[in-house]
Amino acid sequence: MRTISARGRMPTLVALVVPAAAAATFLFPSLATAHAVAGNRVFPATMAVDDPGVGDEVNLEFGHVKSETGDGDTQNTNTTTLEWDKLITPSFALIGTGTYVNVNAPNGGSARGFDNFAVGFKYRFYVNEAHEFMASAGVIAELGGTGSKAIANPHSAVSPTLYVGKGFGDLPDGLKYLRPFAITGTIGPRVTMNSSDPDSLSWGVTVQYSLPYLQNFVQDMGLKAPFSNLIPLVEFPMNTCTGGPCSGHTTGSINPGVIWLNRWGQLGVEAVIPVNHASGKGVGVLLQAHLYLDDVLPNSVGKPFFGKGD
Repeated sequence: MRTISARGRMPTLVALVVPAAAAATFLFPSLATAHAVAGNRVFPATMAVDDPGVGDEVNLEFGHVKSETGDGDTQNTNTTTLEWDKLITPSFALIGTGTYVNVNAPNGGSARGFDNFAVGFKYRFYVNEAHEFMASAGVIAELGGTGSKAIANPHSAVSPTLYVGKGFGDLPDGLKYLRPFAITGTIGPRVTMNSSDPDSLSWGVTVQYSLPYLQNFVQDMGLKAPFSNLIPLVEFPMNTCTGGPCSGHTTGSINPGVIWLNRWGQLGVEAVIPVNHASGKGVGVLLQAHLYLDDVLPNSVGKPFFGKGD
């Protein structure tokens, strides 16, 4: 699941978690079955707009963007984010996220360190299997002052969020090749704890076309690995300022990419293209390695504290 923008984490964790995720996914090439499932639909853990599911999972993302500064120079910003979601019950998860940021800028503008840590929860309150629909609600709190003074905001913020997902497997036979499509979305205010930091509305949409769904539930097209496990998608993470001088202004990006997934986890890559000048002037990239702990270790780390898993 995606909880806050910038998911970055420390290089040592990258060195440990990425190979583990890659090994698990390539050694066990079956389809995902236990993540965010509604009927025949599996909603993948998307990179910029959080999916509507809950689960025991570890998500590692690396982000890179090269942008122009106001004086015509360029700077590179790298983020490494680690998120751990832990199921308390099969439908309720606690979330912890940390991001390490490295800004390489000319003229003494470089900085590095942790952004504020974030904690929260997510509750999946509705699933309609026949119509491949899922909805969850949650709250994420950014803990002001827990990160580096060079990177992090000293003030906290709280973001209550609604998450939804809808697959189109219920379309009639005449539209069967549209059945692999799915959309997901999130919306929620970001309420800050300081008047100088304006509130905003975070919202986002993803459009996905699942080749595993096409192969297994529409028509076998004869696709072979790795193409039979791919989900091409486009994400639209957005933020609209709702207070102060920036009120009404929207920033965000368009993120075309692809996710490769199986039962044990997934790997993903996306471009990050700003939607306007206020969102930045450089194109970036997101890389993801994600483990479904509820499938990899269902009887130990991936087991809910109360109740049985999906």
